[in-house]
Amino acid sequence: MDEQKIKSPCKGICVLDKERIRCIGCGRTIEQITNWGKCKMKYRREDFIEKLIAHEGLVLNVYKDTLGIDTIGIGRNLEDRGISQQELDDLDIPTIDHIYEYGITEADAVYLATNDVQIVEDELVRAHPCVDRLDSVRQLILMDMAFNMGVPRLCKFVKMWSAIYEEDYPTAAKEMLDSRWAKQVKSRSIKLANAMHNGEF
Repeated sequence: MDEQKIKSPCKGICVLDKERIRCIGCGRTIEQITNWGKCKMKYRREDFIEKLIAHEGLVLNVYKDTLGIDTIGIGRNLEDRGISQQELDDLDIPTIDHIYEYGITEADAVYLATNDVQIVEDELVRAHPCVDRLDSVRQLILMDMAFNMGVPRLCKFVKMWSAIYEEDYPTAAKEMLDSRWAKQVKSRSIKLANAMHNGEF
């Protein structure tokens, strides 16, 4: 019997295995896929933004990141994400050109980061609803990874996710470090993997 696609929050990515138990891509069960909308996050966004500032930095003028992309605030990518008209209105900033010339305030940066966190959180919950069963520390870890690399790339950590579903956090931590991402972010990955293993920062 052919593997069958099911409607899922990850927009058709999920394909069930032959036993119709788990998705062969992300490892989620049917129950996990269908219950994604009931997910509730336990971590405090304020705590996460503090960690983002520690990892991403807080820069109030436009700068080039390590990939040469125009960035401002707490890692806001001005080329891919930009700044919406609603955000400009909320911040009482007339145009994007004004930001390039004068920069933003720390309060502006936190506002933009809060919006970014909401978007990443929504994407992560849709892709992996199991995160609602995790403690706040491990939710923070996955949010940190998702914010840094994007949810689609994080979803490719299939062995890590499988270990998380089994509550095998030492293996999840090992899989985090066995990746190109870990080589790119270096000490950040070690801190996050240790927290995944131990359940505390």
